[in-house]
Amino acid sequence: MEVQDNNSILQVAQRGLSNAGVIAPVTEVPSGEVPVNSLSPYDIVKLARHPLRPLTSDYVTLMLDDFIELHGDRLFGDDRSTITGFARIENRRFMLIGQQKGKNTKERLLCNFGMSNPEGYRKALQKMKLAERLGLPVVTLIDTPGANPDIGAEERGQAYAIAENILQMLRLTTPIVSIVIGEGGSGGALGIGVCDKFSIMEYAYCSVISPEGCAAILWKDAENAPEAASALKLTAKDLLEQGLVEEIIPEPKGGAHLNPPKSASTLKTFILKYLEELSTIPKDHLLSLRNSRYMKIGCYKEENFNGE
Repeated sequence: MEVQDNNSILQVAQRGLSNAGVIAPVTEVPSGEVPVNSLSPYDIVKLARHPLRPLTSDYVTLMLDDFIELHGDRLFGDDRSTITGFARIENRRFMLIGQQKGKNTKERLLCNFGMSNPEGYRKALQKMKLAERLGLPVVTLIDTPGANPDIGAEERGQAYAIAENILQMLRLTTPIVSIVIGEGGSGGALGIGVCDKFSIMEYAYCSVISPEGCAAILWKDAENAPEAASALKLTAKDLLEQGLVEEIIPEPKGGAHLNPPKSASTLKTFILKYLEELSTIPKDHLLSLRNSRYMKIGCYKEENFNGE
């Protein structure tokens, strides 16, 4: 029987995940054409989670000229939270890997709200290696509150799968472009986010932990999520200032959900630009630059008491 009250069921499911410090409960999101500089960091987090925000599947439809989806990890199963396949934009062919949350209650449950299992990361890595053999670049679209933290995922090697992806992506001899299109949650994002070009959409965010999870640890109360969001420096602007992203990909004022076709057109332009830039870099130099880029993350400059 078709479930009638999808919203109420979704709210119950999301509250359960929120109690685990994974994602936020359903909260009011900013509406209308609100300029990004007038929003708090937590407002941006809520916009990144907007239920109408374009997903990987939307960009496949709106942005690609051709797409052949590939399934399965050849070991356990096909994780619906990870979409992979051969893609083409104009004359550029590449392997697309994207995280998918689902558009309605049924899809969200099938996709586990975008929280990938180990088989999702193995599926992604297998397709990346296929792309390497075929001489194709890889484009990943990041949109996850985090990797699946449940017992089954841990028993099937969640931590190992993410660590293996990070290691192998540092060695992959083909260009990799990664773009955060919504949420970029912790290791769940990093599992497909080691790359040569790393950018983020204007109303997206990326963080080592969700604001709710951070608040639960520091304040013992997820109600302090707005304060945690500010402290985490997780907005696109913050990440650009820290040198963690290449650039910010603009969205329609108020968010991508207000004009998905325009957002897709902008995203397509940036992807084509990145693929063109990376196509001229020799493989050995590409790997050297990629490793150097990641070795610098987290480095800081010590200062003496005189500020010198």
